Amino acid sequence: MLDEFVWGRVSRISPEAPVPVVEVIRESYYPGGAANVARNVREFAREVEIMGLIGEDSQADRLRHILTDNGIALRGLCTSKSFQTIVKTRIIARHQQVVRVDRETPAPVPTEVVNRSIAQVKEMITGLDGIILEDYGKGFLQQSFVDKIAEIGRQAGKVITADPNSRNKLHWHGLTAVKPNRSEAFWAAGEPWREPEADPTRDEALLRVGQKLLSIWEPQHLLITLGEQGMMLFSRDLAPYHVPPRAREVFDLSGAGDTAIALFSLALVSGASAIEAAEISNHASGVVVAKLGTATVVPAELLESFRLTENLST
Repeated sequence: MLDEFVWGRVSRISPEAPVPVVEVIRESYYPGGAANVARNVREFAREVEIMGLIGEDSQADRLRHILTDNGIALRGLCTSKSFQTIVKTRIIARHQQVVRVDRETPAPVPTEVVNRSIAQVKEMITGLDGIILEDYGKGFLQQSFVDKIAEIGRQAGKVITADPNSRNKLHWHGLTAVKPNRSEAFWAAGEPWREPEADPTRDEALLRVGQKLLSIWEPQHLLITLGEQGMMLFSRDLAPYHVPPRAREVFDLSGAGDTAIALFSLALVSGASAIEAAEISNHASGVVVAKLGTATVVPAELLESFRLTENLST
């Protein structure tokens, strides 16, 4: 997707309707959706490949240029004349989001795109360290596609992680790790929503959901993000592990999940334990939510977050 930000100021209310008039000052564009995950990984990795579907339109051209400028390889990017490149436009005034406008036309992903993507993963797999399946519920990730990619990755001994979406009920069987947020986890487990307990380690509903998803999906690890409560890590051979929140201030939650799956996956690929990967992911997310817009974390910021935590603990 392409994330567009329209920055402006509000000085009056429209005479046509009781809505603010935003005087535009500037516009900026960033990779969105799975492209934002790739952008987060690229801050820490020399080579990143992206796979997905865009249209053949001016917004697709803009997205291609941005991805290339960010050092992200486009070999896996597919185009289709029948597909409209997804654009999310956020209008922001005085550092507050006034409205978001989504431009997309839901349509089935062409079979030839799916087949080409599977063939390309087979071709590229030996040169990959890991695969992130980022689901925004737009149709590219289908069960047969996910199953085939997971099979290819497992046979090659690669780290495979997924960030699910509640609009697209997929079975994430046999992956290295899956990272839902709390509401997605309850939905996937077929459990009624429960408000969080003050102490996540004593949240019986959350603990039950975590164990249930470990049984259903059979990943090695399950990382449930909990917003202001941090994260909860479930693993086959470990007791549930709570990662407390690291954000010093929360300014904008958009993109925090992208950063979380990107850094969790990258840490696992780099040889970190699941607990270490969860801690790294949590620190990175804490940095990103203090920024406005579709943001990433860079190595210096991540190290500084760890230093600040160490200083507070001492």
